[in-house]
Amino acid sequence: MHSIYSKEDILALDKQFRINLVNTASGIRSPHLIGSQDSSGNTNLAVFNSVIHIGANPAALGFIMRPLSVARHSYENIKEQGYFTMNLVASNQYKAAHQTSAKYPREESEFDRCGFTEEYIQNFPAPFVQESQIKIGLSLVEEIPIQFNDTILIVGKIETLIVPTDAIGPDGIINHAELDSLAVSGLYSYYRASQLDTLDYARPETKF
Repeated sequence: MHSIYSKEDILALDKQFRINLVNTASGIRSPHLIGSQDSSGNTNLAVFNSVIHIGANPAALGFIMRPLSVARHSYENIKEQGYFTMNLVASNQYKAAHQTSAKYPREESEFDRCGFTEEYIQNFPAPFVQESQIKIGLSLVEEIPIQFNDTILIVGKIETLIVPTDAIGPDGIINHAELDSLAVSGLYSYYRASQLDTLDYARPETKF
C-alpha cells in the first residue's frame, strides 16, 4: 500500500506534517556546518542539509539559502566577506550540530553556544570547525535566485580541502563510513553512514 498525494493534497496538509513529508521525501543527505564571520569578527555556525556537488573542474559546491524574509546571518556574512567553510558532521556531533539551527543573536556565536571550536587554517578568512573530519574552505562565486520559492543557490569555489589521509582511497574516494559521517533526512532525523559497495565507472557493456 502507498499513500498518493497530488499537489493539491500536499498543500492541504497540516503545515508541520507537510514540511516533514516533503523534506524527507528526497532521501538521506549529508549535513554540513557552514562557518562564516562578519567584518567585526562575529562568527556564525549553522547546519545545512542542502549541500550539493556543482563540479570538479573547477571544484565547486553549492547549498540552498532559505528566503531572506528574516535575518540570515550566514548569508549576510558570506556576502560581506566572500568566504565560508563547510564542515562535515560526524555522528557523535549530531545534537550539537542540530542546535546551531536555533536563532541566536548575531553577537552570540554558535561555536561557543553549541560547543564547537573555531579553527583558522592557512590564513583562510572564515572559521573552520576543529572537531570536523572534513573541512572545506570556499569563496563565493555566484548566487542564483530561485524565483519559484524565493530561495537562493549559493555557489562556492573550493579554495582548500582538508581530509584525513587514511580515509582517502587510492582512487580518491573518501570512505565516509570510516569517518563515521552523519546523514540526515529532512530537518530532524539523523542516520549513520555505512558503505554498501564501491562500483566501477558505468559503461554500456558493463554486466551487473
